[in-house]
Amino acid sequence: MQQDIEEPAAAGADGTASQRLPALLVVNRNSRRGAAAGEAAGAALEAAGVPVRRENCEDARGLPDLIRAMADRVDRVVIGGGDGSMNAAAPGLLETGLPLGVLPLGTANDLARTLGIPADPEAAAAVIAAGRLRAIDLGEVNGHPYFNVASVGFGVDLTRALTRDSKRSFGVLGYAIAGFRALSRLRPFSAEILSGGERRVSRTVHVAVGNGRHYGGGMTVSEDAEIDDGRLDVYSLEVAGVWQLLKLLPALRSGRHQRWAEIRTLTGDAIEIRTRRRRAVNADGEIVTRTPACFRVLRGALRVYVP
Repeated sequence: MQQDIEEPAAAGADGTASQRLPALLVVNRNSRRGAAAGEAAGAALEAAGVPVRRENCEDARGLPDLIRAMADRVDRVVIGGGDGSMNAAAPGLLETGLPLGVLPLGTANDLARTLGIPADPEAAAAVIAAGRLRAIDLGEVNGHPYFNVASVGFGVDLTRALTRDSKRSFGVLGYAIAGFRALSRLRPFSAEILSGGERRVSRTVHVAVGNGRHYGGGMTVSEDAEIDDGRLDVYSLEVAGVWQLLKLLPALRSGRHQRWAEIRTLTGDAIEIRTRRRRAVNADGEIVTRTPACFRVLRGALRVYVP
């Protein structure tokens, strides 16, 4: 259920709302639209009355430490980048409780798509300046938080095949190119999926555990998934080969899985996936851990500026 939060005005020493702490603005200069779009968004924030403190972070893994260090000097964190940048910032945001402003400068921008945040950086800055906050859930796998989806199997192969250069050169089309590369390595494997005291064994090529609605450049976790519904949506692709997988693509884009016997679905707030040999787990486009993988939903864990 969507819950909007009114942003309180920041009072100055005289009791007015005329003074406020700045927003911490960090832009991934290696993102597809990079520094120029981030600068335009920063200027738009300042023009709308939101002071900005710009900081560089060359390695996204340093974002949590930067957010922690700045927590008492800023009133929000604005990240310019793709889903990987948002994912990297999540631990610092959770620890400090600072709200997140999203500037979608990456390739897929699935979190922005889920939240209805416009792709234009200046329009996204206007959303942040307007101050409407929404409390959203996060997923967590083996202690690693994520916004959109975590997966085992084909999603990991896709992540490994999707290079930075292909994303910068081809945009979302880069996902299709990487997908065809990953298909050549498609091999079914056995997975145990445990939820609510039930154990299901799946012969699968891909198991996805979604928190948000979109992932992978426009794929849909489930047609009724929401990022604040307090649940995780799981699906397993039980196909024997490439052609069976390709016929499922329309259902995977729409999230309408019910008519396909090859797509096994379930929901829950705690999920465990076990595999015979340890397999990598991808979360928001980053490989973060390995199986066995324990998932849980962190309800209302983060506040994000939304239209």
